[in-house]
Amino acid sequence: MENETERIEGKLDRVIELLEHTSGARELVAKSEGKFWALEGLRSRLEDGAGSVMIVGAVGLPTGEAYDWQQAGSVATTLQTEWADLADALSALGHPIRLVILQRIATGTRSTADLAAIPELGTTGQLHHHLRLLVAAGWLSSTGRGHYAIPAPRVVPLLAILVAAAR
Repeated sequence: MENETERIEGKLDRVIELLEHTSGARELVAKSEGKFWALEGLRSRLEDGAGSVMIVGAVGLPTGEAYDWQQAGSVATTLQTEWADLADALSALGHPIRLVILQRIATGTRSTADLAAIPELGTTGQLHHHLRLLVAAGWLSSTGRGHYAIPAPRVVPLLAILVAAAR
């Protein structure tokens, strides 16, 4: 029971930390007028010379869902990570139909019945194959029988990847 309490307290501390960072980011946006206001805020928090990379977004989807998210990682840690271990998550985004599926889900089409109507898709078997790959990679989650959503912690990173890919 004590370990469970510690685990819950740890999660609550993390949620509070995320909320504090989100409200801090809003304050930074409101106070800053410079072209690189986000970069300036990140630099002010750096502790080492290697640097850090941050994904940040305040997103309102056409479905009415809203997400505030930030995620950071040190350059040193990221360079030491086994990048090959990330291949499945990135590979799941490397198919045009899977990107269409994610786009439709982000804009409100959530059921397999509605997704099956995507003209480029092909068969429902192909739809389920793509859905399985997206779920396994963490880009989708099942919200009920035959319904899917992009998990909240993946919305902003997914959009950031798409923004980066557009160059």
